[in-house]
Amino acid sequence: MASRHLARSIAMQSLFEWDFNGKDPKELAEVIDRNKEEFGPGLDEEYEFIDRLVKGTVDNLDKIDAVIEKAAPAWPIAQITAVDRAVLRLGLYELLFGTREEVPPKVAINEAIELAKAFGGESSGKFVNGVLGTIYREIGEPGKEYPTREELEKQREEEKVKEEAEGGDKKNKEEKAEDDEGEDEPAPTDEGEEKAEEKTEEDEKEEQEEESNE
Repeated sequence: MASRHLARSIAMQSLFEWDFNGKDPKELAEVIDRNKEEFGPGLDEEYEFIDRLVKGTVDNLDKIDAVIEKAAPAWPIAQITAVDRAVLRLGLYELLFGTREEVPPKVAINEAIELAKAFGGESSGKFVNGVLGTIYREIGEPGKEYPTREELEKQREEEKVKEEAEGGDKKNKEEKAEDDEGEDEPAPTDEGEEKAEEKTEEDEKEEQEEESNE
């Protein structure tokens, strides 16, 4: 719905402004009301939705930021642009703490991507898509334990060791197969040796006959 998209944009702008100005809890309600009046006149039916989005995001801010840091370890919260940060926080609130019957996960992610494209930089949509997509696939459900950066690195290292071990087993099997093929080849017989001995005896007789004739 277009009204819901507009409501999310107002919520995101309110989060951006509140964060940009120092995150003073006392100013939050004023920021929301001012943005409602400026950007959403006549959108009264969505005002409650806007309040719920902003306040829910702020109430769960520490948890949300922790998830972002673990999903995007190369991007500390402070280094993410203010707009992308606000979009990620809002999107994660809907993804992890919202009502899934009301907003399915893919809808929450797609809405966040559209906000990033509309208000962020050239690569914001791709960045938000990557972070939220990773969280949805690997962390996903509310209440699930979030792996730390060290745990993720350990998991990757274990997978690497497993791959190397499997590669070594494959090489050993190939070498064993080659050895088995060599063992299956027929062993040389004594037939050739017997023929060689017979030929040697014949040569000796011929030499003796030649000597006698002389």
